[in-house]
Amino acid sequence: MKINREMVLQSFREEADELLTQMEQNLLTLENQPDDRELISSVFRVAHTLKGNASLLEFKAVAHSLHSLEDLLDSVRRGAIAISPEVINLLLQSVDILRQITKRMLAGEESLLPKHDEFFSSLAQMAAESKSTEPTASAGPTTLSASASATGAKPAPNLRVDLGKLDRMLNLTVEFAIAQGRLRRMLQDKYSISGTGREVLETHQSLEALFLELQELVMRIRMVPVGPTFHRFARTVRDMARKSGKLARMLIVGEDVEVDNTILEHIHDPLMHMIRNSVDHGLEMPETRRAASKDPSGKIVLEAFHDSGNIVVRISDDGAGLDHARILQQARNRGIISEGSRPSESDIHNLVFQPGFSTAREVSELSGRGVGLDVVRRNVNALSGTVHVESRKGFGTTFTIRLPLTLAIIDGFAVSVDSETYVVPLNAVKECLELPAEKHCSEGGGVLNLRGEALPFMRLRDLFGIGGRSPKRERILVVEHQGGRAGLAADELLGEQQAVIKPLGRLFQGIPGVSGSTILGSGRVALILDVPAICREAILRSNETALQ
Repeated sequence: MKINREMVLQSFREEADELLTQMEQNLLTLENQPDDRELISSVFRVAHTLKGNASLLEFKAVAHSLHSLEDLLDSVRRGAIAISPEVINLLLQSVDILRQITKRMLAGEESLLPKHDEFFSSLAQMAAESKSTEPTASAGPTTLSASASATGAKPAPNLRVDLGKLDRMLNLTVEFAIAQGRLRRMLQDKYSISGTGREVLETHQSLEALFLELQELVMRIRMVPVGPTFHRFARTVRDMARKSGKLARMLIVGEDVEVDNTILEHIHDPLMHMIRNSVDHGLEMPETRRAASKDPSGKIVLEAFHDSGNIVVRISDDGAGLDHARILQQARNRGIISEGSRPSESDIHNLVFQPGFSTAREVSELSGRGVGLDVVRRNVNALSGTVHVESRKGFGTTFTIRLPLTLAIIDGFAVSVDSETYVVPLNAVKECLELPAEKHCSEGGGVLNLRGEALPFMRLRDLFGIGGRSPKRERILVVEHQGGRAGLAADELLGEQQAVIKPLGRLFQGIPGVSGSTILGSGRVALILDVPAICREAILRSNETALQ
């Protein structure tokens, strides 16, 4: 039988990645629970499985390395080698090197690098030296391992599916949704609400309900739990804390929460950057924490939960918090704010997202609180999300990222200006009201009195350069972004509708106030508005008007 080696190699690559990640997570847990014999047995079984897979593919170098690791783990399992931070470091280092070796083997590099060969030789020597040491109770681990295999739950059946096929399936449901909307509109225009027309419309509504169920199922297939991605950051926290002489632990909350796989891939780097900053410049040294009556080991909490059709991720630490005075001084030195200004606490926190902003007294090779956070905000905004920061000096800092569950379909609120239709993400809409008569003659925009609070507003007609005169009655859509509110003046409010997001072409990318497009049931294209950008523009214009 002819064997497709490329398919086998792909399977080996995927399984090796999963097993090495599992080994890494078990080792991190084992460091905090050194007496858990089942964890040791689990790590040993992973190494044994990897060795078997490598041997089947005749990856002799990988199999030889894993044999040395297996000998060392067997000594640990028998109790001949005690679990210590140094042993955990060696085992974690072996995971890193195995990832490098596996990647080289799959690229056609059959031989080990000298440094890798030397490392695993040292592991084999440690195992050989420990063989003379016999544990006092050798039957324990064997009994636990047998018990574990006897009580192990049967894994749920899984099917690997190429992500490209899922993307294609999603695109087809999107196209179907657009075509279905057009068909519904045509049927409504052609048939009356009685007789045969009513039956046709009722049949279409039944088909539409079935399609919505299919669409929801396709979206769920793309949903993955955040746990595996979040657990990878535990290694980062551990290694950075040890490198900087600190003590730190990470707590994960909501690891079963699911989100679109694409969203998860895009937020990995922003999360990594904020976690690195929390460890390096958020947490204090152990002696400093003791002096402040804190636990010498700092805590970083990574939390995920669903809220109003969004995924919310929070990264919080119990460190020193943001230094408001130093942030203000740095902002004044750079000319970001004037000397006499007195910004609010929220405004001070938002200063850390300015490009290149940093309050670090010295350059760190790891990170700096504020350095690169402008990139974090830009990446989050590109996903139609928001990032918000809260901090109390001496108590810690919390970053909150709010993102849509998917990048393909959103719930929107449609408005019209002349013959054009615009869609606003529904989660940003707070309320609707009518523009007061005295504001009708104002050009461009202005400020409204909304229950005693100033609400800057701007006309979409002026923002997008639409000709013609405004109607006698205009409506205001109140939107909110990061605590700031603004009003969007439109001719008519069309109400809620589901919007299928289509990317803008190259010619139209970068247009202020626009984040994407969608196709309406009529077949016309409607722009999806960039609420954060429009809010900033409305507030900026109102401030400029107030200074004149």
